Amino acid sequence: MALAVDASETARGISSPNPAVGAVILDIDGTVVGIGSTRPPGGPHAEVVALAEAGDRARGGTAVVTLEPCNHTGRTGPCSKALIDAGIVAVVHAVADPNPLASGGAETLRAAGVRVEQGIGEREVRQGPLRAWLHKQRTGRPHVTWKYAATLDGRSAAADGTSQWITGPQAREHVHTERAKLDAIVVGTGTVLADDPRLTARLPDGTLAPHQPVRVVVGSRPTPSTARIRNADARTMFLDTHDPLAVIDALDEYTDIQIEGGPTLAGAFLAAGVVDRVVAYLAPAVLGSGSAAVENAGIGTIADAIRFRTETVTMIGNDILIGVVPEGAK
Repeated sequence: MALAVDASETARGISSPNPAVGAVILDIDGTVVGIGSTRPPGGPHAEVVALAEAGDRARGGTAVVTLEPCNHTGRTGPCSKALIDAGIVAVVHAVADPNPLASGGAETLRAAGVRVEQGIGEREVRQGPLRAWLHKQRTGRPHVTWKYAATLDGRSAAADGTSQWITGPQAREHVHTERAKLDAIVVGTGTVLADDPRLTARLPDGTLAPHQPVRVVVGSRPTPSTARIRNADARTMFLDTHDPLAVIDALDEYTDIQIEGGPTLAGAFLAAGVVDRVVAYLAPAVLGSGSAAVENAGIGTIADAIRFRTETVTMIGNDILIGVVPEGAK
């Protein structure tokens, strides 16, 4: 299952709006003979890719999949049938498919005499590659992550406005790796005017990653024609609104979006209650003054604080990466 999860990570961004699924085929002796991930829409699903790599060695073997094999015919055929036709005798999947149009694969497999087991690696899959897709299936709206970098005293910029670089090179490289898995990145016009960011996902050598998220600029102030966000490296959308709910409605076709704007944009999304996860890169540094990471989140007293549950704490170089979700989140 760990191999399947790793494979599914390579599908994030490129498989959307389909789920980023990973699959591993074991032969009759338990040897890995095929690994696959979901291809872009219209392309084969993870199970079919893994079966193609395994070939005849799949017969009598086991399929390990992050999501229950689909049971419907859309742009591709049902993966449940592909597994049966390949002679697979056992299927292990982490998460049941919540989509009523595609679910039922486990029942079809069992009816054909295939042993089916669910739940192995479920937590890792739900909190990992399928987080955003499962959220959209459950709520009907894109999953929103707020990402920011700050010092120990919560500053995202110094008193003179400078902010490059708060974190170290390893953390910045990690940001670009994660950007390449997103559907869209959202910033405000203030960030564009102050920092002139490119907002692209770049590889360690500085070249563009194969997948680029859509760049979304929110606000009413005009953006100069010379702004780097207008370059042709990725698609850019301009939304003349300050309403987070209107932004989410405009991005309804997407599944996984990230807020990377300044403190005002972050505060607006928090106040609207539409932040589903926070990813904070904390640098072991103190500025003492300057811009806070978030402002005007609609909180007037400590009793109204927005509380989160910590999921992950990771060292990246000399910085700390913290991932949290709202208390009570599934």
